[in-house]
Amino acid sequence: MEPSVSVGVLWNKRISFILKGGYLYQGQEVPEVNIISYINGKIQWNEKSYSELYFEPTNEDASFIIKDVVIGINFHWERKEDQEFQGVLKLIVENEMITAINIINVEDYLTSVISSEMSATASTELLKAHAVISRSWLLAQIEKNKEIISNNTQYTTFTENDNERIRWYDREDHTNFDVCADDHCQRYQGITRTFSNIEIVRKAIDETRGKVLKSEGKICDARFYKCCGGITEEFESCWEDIKFPYLIKLRDDNKIQEMPDLTKEPEAIKWITSRPSAFCNTHDKEILDQVLNNYDQETTDFYRWQVTYTRNELSELVYKRSGIDFGIIQNLIPIQRGTSGRIVKLKIIGSKKTMIIGKELEIRRTLSTSHLYSSAFIVDKQDDKFILTGAGWGHGVGLCQIGAAVMGEKGYSYNEILLHYYIGATIEKLY
Repeated sequence: MEPSVSVGVLWNKRISFILKGGYLYQGQEVPEVNIISYINGKIQWNEKSYSELYFEPTNEDASFIIKDVVIGINFHWERKEDQEFQGVLKLIVENEMITAINIINVEDYLTSVISSEMSATASTELLKAHAVISRSWLLAQIEKNKEIISNNTQYTTFTENDNERIRWYDREDHTNFDVCADDHCQRYQGITRTFSNIEIVRKAIDETRGKVLKSEGKICDARFYKCCGGITEEFESCWEDIKFPYLIKLRDDNKIQEMPDLTKEPEAIKWITSRPSAFCNTHDKEILDQVLNNYDQETTDFYRWQVTYTRNELSELVYKRSGIDFGIIQNLIPIQRGTSGRIVKLKIIGSKKTMIIGKELEIRRTLSTSHLYSSAFIVDKQDDKFILTGAGWGHGVGLCQIGAAVMGEKGYSYNEILLHYYIGATIEKLY
């Protein structure tokens, strides 16, 4: 039986939404245009207070529009837009705000995710591969959350002392719904964007219906990102210290077997300052158009990139982003790198304080007004400047979307694409 998924869409003190095509609350019809507010720990709607609201569609064509949904949270292209969804609209009180949740069947959710994550003009094999990994990731997260709850596990993603701050960001931040709608989980925008060839996306999903990646009897935590930079990263470099046999170091090029040890600084420097062959090393606009939406294409350099800060700019930025007063930044020293050259632990040396930070996303957040493209970078100090030269876009664990797009264009099947990036996994049908 096909499962459903609950998706957190928006958090705000006040939410405006429009119910189209017929919705019921406790069996009663409700008006189309609605505004709700958070007042005294309750949801205020039509001059009454509620702990939660649950609006159920009366037919398959019904939909609802939520105004001013924030997309690209904390990224350089963050913006607001009105978004339209099908399925159930649930509204709850959470963290002194109202949370809007969409409850929808998994396969319908996937249609939106794949359309949101990449263009529907992508090759059929790439779309099929993405359907399988998105389904796998989603169901794996739901199972993981059930395990945490049933085992009454104290789950933490943050440790800090005077000398070290280690933090990672994962979907366990969400406890009242399965996943969020932004890039923190998977980019989900309901039926906001409909493509002229949306049927191609639906066909790819239908042809892989219920199929997931499995390893050691469990659904794979099938991570993905934009560009690995030539070699993939291991799971434990970015999240908790767990080794998954299918999320390990691999060269993103079937013709080259050489695997430099990028955990060693000299090898990482040599790698990052070169442009080795890889599936994802491409400037082919037609291929990039398959994977990158318009706002993603505001980024043109992703395989190798460079960012420059003055000493004062860097010092002010690190203080603002971390809340730690390092004083004037004197040096940035990689302490530990992962298999792709991504920095797992970075020592920040300042005139007032020295501290090690990690993991990769915490480093990226600290050294950028949004996020660095990746933590696979080297540091050059020139006079009063810090020059960061980097590789790749995203965490580098699992499937490289740009690399997979290139593989699809080269004629690889979706099975071959999946088994290239998820080593030793199997593809099985759940429902």
